[in-house]
Amino acid sequence: MHYLLLYDVADDYVTRRQTVRAEHLKLARAAVARGELLLGGTLSDPVDQAVLLFRADSPDVVRAFAQADPYVTRGLVKRWRVREWTTVVGPGAAVPLPE
Repeated sequence: MHYLLLYDVADDYVTRRQTVRAEHLKLARAAVARGELLLGGTLSDPVDQAVLLFRADSPDVVRAFAQADPYVTRGLVKRWRVREWTTVVGPGAAVPLPE
């Protein structure tokens, strides 16, 4: 199943993230290596949210990522939530629709 991890980031996120970015990327790259994290990044103009796409058997995997993320633990993320995303079209869709 696919899950979206949605972050609402602090107003000064872009400047503050530099101090913990290496730790965040280490966590993210480990999740990629395990096949859990597929894509991640911020939304632009304005940079007020970030979205991370996971493939996992449970939302607990995604919650554990967020709870360990230095962006969350150090207050760069004001609010986060996990949403199940029922993907139906495209390579790797979790629930592909018939033609």
